[in-house]
Amino acid sequence: MKTIELRSPYLIFVGDAAEDCYAKTGFGLVQWRRELCQGQLSLAGGSVDVGLPPMTLKQAASSGVGSLIIGTAAIGGTIPEGWLDTLVAAADLGIDIVAGVHTRLNNIPRLSRAAERSGARLIDVRVPPAELSVGTGRKRPGRRLLTVGTDCAVGKKYSALALEQALHKAGMKATFRASGQTGIMIAGAGIPIDAVVADFISGAAEALSPDNDPDHWDVIEGQGSIFHPGYCAVSMGLLVGSQPEAFVVCHEAGRTHILGWDNFKLPSVDEVIARTLILGRQTNPAIRCVGVSVNTSALAPEQSESYLADLSARVGLPCVDPLRTGTAKIIDYINQQGMT
Repeated sequence: MKTIELRSPYLIFVGDAAEDCYAKTGFGLVQWRRELCQGQLSLAGGSVDVGLPPMTLKQAASSGVGSLIIGTAAIGGTIPEGWLDTLVAAADLGIDIVAGVHTRLNNIPRLSRAAERSGARLIDVRVPPAELSVGTGRKRPGRRLLTVGTDCAVGKKYSALALEQALHKAGMKATFRASGQTGIMIAGAGIPIDAVVADFISGAAEALSPDNDPDHWDVIEGQGSIFHPGYCAVSMGLLVGSQPEAFVVCHEAGRTHILGWDNFKLPSVDEVIARTLILGRQTNPAIRCVGVSVNTSALAPEQSESYLADLSARVGLPCVDPLRTGTAKIIDYINQQGMT
């Protein structure tokens, strides 16, 4: 499979970050893939603690750490000069360096030379694998669930991870398939769909979710929204290439317009379901919506409960908040519908 693959276990590098908001990737890795995380490494002045034991580079190398993952982002998405001594030392020890920032690791001469000396890999997560193919539309064995959104940043990755977890708890085989840089770091493999040349997006989605056992679920992280004026092309290619049997609509309670495009009204959940069914049937006539995942963090608990109940009554599907209620209702619905 032509995906980016990371070597575990991980050493989470939080640099000199002093505020948690700059270390979302690091916190996400610890929350969702704690078993892959060995320790954390900070620089002088750094106070962020992602909840892992402190570890030096020598300790990391001797304990078999495979990748140093940059779990924080400096303003502007660059690699600060003050980080380079540490990153070069890690590469000299043969530890892969992984980043999803705008600066390309392979464009830093000092770091590139260190990697050449040791054989360490410099992995720019936002660079897709080479030689991706055009989509074939061929039906693949295995089952697939795609998270789709009313907009960007409505919880598609979080919902997909929560659904994978719920499938495992129900005793079902499932794999989270990452299509964005943070998701790839969490999963340890994936393809940054938004960085793929347009002609190859559906082919990349096919490579992301290859042939599998008939009862195995790939839970595919969605991107953008098919209603988005800027990113709908990525969403469309991912939908067609994924060929999902099931999809879950992700939404944020209270949002009224496309984020950053204030002249575009947010589509309703019903509209997203209807259009996704029309487009998805192109490669999988059996596609169906199995639930709605809503970020209700702006609502009080009692308001959230009422909101989800009203939405569920309207669309006739289980509606959950993955943080407040979990996603087990959606898995129960899948089983009740005989989709396993």
